[in-house]
Amino acid sequence: MRAAPDNSVAGNAAAAFLWACTLDVAVAKPGNVSMDAPGHGMSAGLFLDSAAAAVAPLTDGALRVGERIEQAVAQTQAVARCNTNLGILLLCAPLATAMEAGPPRDARTLGERIEAVLAALTVADTEAAYRAIAHAMPAGLGTAPEQDVATRPTVNLRAAMHLATMRDTVARQYANGYADLFTLGLPVLRRHLAGHGAWHERLHRAVTAVYLAFLARFPDSHIARKHGLPAARRVSNQARLFHGRFEAGQSIDPEEFAQWDRELKAAGVNPGTSADLTVACAMIAGCLDPQLCAMPIDPRQPGIG
Repeated sequence: MRAAPDNSVAGNAAAAFLWACTLDVAVAKPGNVSMDAPGHGMSAGLFLDSAAAAVAPLTDGALRVGERIEQAVAQTQAVARCNTNLGILLLCAPLATAMEAGPPRDARTLGERIEAVLAALTVADTEAAYRAIAHAMPAGLGTAPEQDVATRPTVNLRAAMHLATMRDTVARQYANGYADLFTLGLPVLRRHLAGHGAWHERLHRAVTAVYLAFLARFPDSHIARKHGLPAARRVSNQARLFHGRFEAGQSIDPEEFAQWDRELKAAGVNPGTSADLTVACAMIAGCLDPQLCAMPIDPRQPGIG
């Protein structure tokens, strides 16, 4: 998938989104779909097609955040017929909106803009996002005691997300101004991109490291909804072991990593929220440094560690 060709602010946001979504399936992340490892009844091509369908409404400056989410989900459903990217779109719509103010000077500036976007969300944004969620039909959604997505909302989208922070890490980002992306994910990504070795190896290590960092820190919301919180915590414990070895520079047997991937998929366990956070983190990096989006992405999996 090629990035958007123009150099406008919207074009930069689109390029960053497409770059991040391509990385999502180019890099093997245990439990997730990748070019080398389909799973959960889905292929990498389905995710790439979804990104291509969603990018125009997601970066449409005439639309509010909720409208971007709703229209991007509708376009995704038209090509995928299943939920491939709801969490990604929920995270990336405020980010794309924040980019409308022009190229950010640095991460702090972009964070401040995202905070302003979140602070300006309305009840109309909530209504549109709820329609999008209902259209996407995410697995294991369940019900909520307040502002349930099956009811008509009475609060703005940030307030609605705040009510879900204890059970959903995507919602947590709305509440804390994307703090986890800027303070955990982005530093890990940048550190590994600046490391030693060929670009292809550094890029794969960086994305893998971010995914493991999120999965190790937060019990995955998607797993918790489908399989329960104890199952999500067990997967986080596994991720913590790999993450510790990875960050210590220890080598990891690729077959050991692949076996974990097969075990998760055989059990129907998909750390989808951790992948969504990883995509949003990569999009932030691409927005801050548009040159990244022009760098080649090789789907061949290098050694790990």
